[in-house]
Amino acid sequence: QVQLLESGGGLVQPGGSLRLSCAPSERTFSTYTMGWFRQVPGKEREFVAAIRWRGGATYYADSVKGRFTISTDGAKKTATLQMSSLNTEDTAVYYCAYGPYLIISQMPSQSGYRYWGQGTQVTVSS
Repeated sequence: QVQLLESGGGLVQPGGSLRLSCAPSERTFSTYTMGWFRQVPGKEREFVAAIRWRGGATYYADSVKGRFTISTDGAKKTATLQMSSLNTEDTAVYYCAYGPYLIISQMPSQSGYRYWGQGTQVTVSS
């Protein structure tokens, strides 16, 4: 069973930055997609960003475009979400997701990902 090892998160003031990282315990897919989703209590889980390993195609939710950057380190099989200019609306539990090759239009859909992390809390508060 593939496990996703998440790190990062925590408490930050508005306008601050945080970095989340995620690495699968084993590489199941030769060409994979890694994504980040987030969820607040009482709301559905929403897409944040995704990246495809081969070619490096990325896709972002409009709410984070220009503030968040997703990248991969192929050697370490790690996906990193660099979050900047954070605001209180970014407060949520962030989940890493790992799946096979996805085209851009498939990336925002949770059904495209096969494995999920446990989630890490991000709190933006003064």
